[in-house]
Amino acid sequence: MTSHPNTGPDSAAQDMSPEEIQAVIDRILSKDTPAPGAGRGGGSGANGGAGASTSGPTSVLGKAQAISRLDEVYTNFDGDQQDLEERHALRRKAGLSTELEDVTEVEYRQLRLERVVLAGLWTEGTLADAENSLRELAALAETAGSEVLDGLVQRRAKPDPGTFLGSGKAQELKAIVMSTGADTVVVDAELAPSQRRGLEDIVKVKVIDRTALILDIFAQHAKSREGKAQVELAQLEYLLPRLRGWGESMSRQAGGQVGGAGAGMGSRGPGETKIELDRRRIRTRMAKLRREIAAMKPARETKRANRRRNAVPSVAIAGYTNAGKSSLLNRLTDAGVLVENALFATLDPTVRKAETADGLGYTLADTVGFVRSLPTQLVEAFRSTLEEVADSDLILHVVDVSHPDPEGQIAAVRTVFSEVDARKVPEIIVLNKADAADPFVVERLKQREPRHVVVSARTGEGIPELLKAISEGIPRPSVKLELLIPYNRGDLLSKLHETDAEILSLDHEETGTRAVVMVREGLAAELDPFISND
Repeated sequence: MTSHPNTGPDSAAQDMSPEEIQAVIDRILSKDTPAPGAGRGGGSGANGGAGASTSGPTSVLGKAQAISRLDEVYTNFDGDQQDLEERHALRRKAGLSTELEDVTEVEYRQLRLERVVLAGLWTEGTLADAENSLRELAALAETAGSEVLDGLVQRRAKPDPGTFLGSGKAQELKAIVMSTGADTVVVDAELAPSQRRGLEDIVKVKVIDRTALILDIFAQHAKSREGKAQVELAQLEYLLPRLRGWGESMSRQAGGQVGGAGAGMGSRGPGETKIELDRRRIRTRMAKLRREIAAMKPARETKRANRRRNAVPSVAIAGYTNAGKSSLLNRLTDAGVLVENALFATLDPTVRKAETADGLGYTLADTVGFVRSLPTQLVEAFRSTLEEVADSDLILHVVDVSHPDPEGQIAAVRTVFSEVDARKVPEIIVLNKADAADPFVVERLKQREPRHVVVSARTGEGIPELLKAISEGIPRPSVKLELLIPYNRGDLLSKLHETDAEILSLDHEETGTRAVVMVREGLAAELDPFISND
């Protein structure tokens, strides 16, 4: 194949053989066909001899494994899913565009799904680990609304400081971008500003990194006022050191009458460049967002304090994104929370009331999902939301056992737990999606995690065992009292039937109701006058 980098993808396609054209079509359709650029570079490709073990790019194809392959995603416990219908109503569709034949009438625009090529480095671990990471990146790209055309992994000890992949492999990436007609390259790492510029200069298309992709997904899915403010703050923190300018945008604003600017008195001096003005505006906006988020925090803390004052146990559902947390909450409480086979489908925490089989009340909180190498900007921006996990009495750590690397998911989530001081909270590993998992993988995780429950939120398998584990894991009333309650104090008897007490026995006598109960310390003080001494 002869490549003409300077003549565009149309000229390159004319020089391709019918077999190579069919390979590109199969790759776009996600068929497991070798990429045309996989073997370039004089035998340094995936199957190109000894060089493959040190520097060759390896094509990673097929459907993203971070997205579930189940045909049935929803159950009757998920409700009407009206929020999901609203989200899909605004989703872009492949093959549609607003290209105009006569661009003189209105501004020329092209609205379509971005076509992306993925790139990653294999610096440590096994090749399977590197491929799983790139497949997760493909799932993130699909969730963001793009069309993944191809992906490659390069074996390299450390990233190139100038172009991340190295200049030679960046040229190979350019050839793949041209042959597939991609308009974006997504890199499976956080790029330094200089690396991003250097790679863009070579491939001649937009380059974004993993952090920018995750922030874009959060911006699409944020729904509440607090969630939108948190996402915007994280985006600005990421953008601030990456501002760029060209030509006139980099020139200084002249002060006074210098250069005929006519800015007037009081403005003489060197002035500020356009990029400095942008940075100042961003810092001002960030300060305002931090004040807004701080003002929203007391409302969440007040609700949490009410539950703490009433001694209501709290259970937090946490875990890797797309592990099935919202589906599990719907199964346990009929909450009707949005469920979607996508990464970071739900961002805003949802708290629902639940009861154990013996009538003890507790709260279930669905939290934002985690991911490998979760951007630090998001951890800081969502810290007030993640406090739901740190302040809980029990964590249900949901793990997708059908994923190729469930142990990696567990390690990534526990890393975030450490960052928000939640490692001290008791934890139950919930091995979800057991109906689609390899039994050997399930058994391996059962041996590794002693405190576990195997469930399927889709079929209901293991839900009774999970409810029993929650009942045993939450703090229970610890004060045992034997009471004689007069018949004219039915209010006290009604309070004992509420969700913060356990009634062990209840007998109706001539002088009143004799009850043996387990209560919390706060209620025990109120019941002290009715303690029976018989």
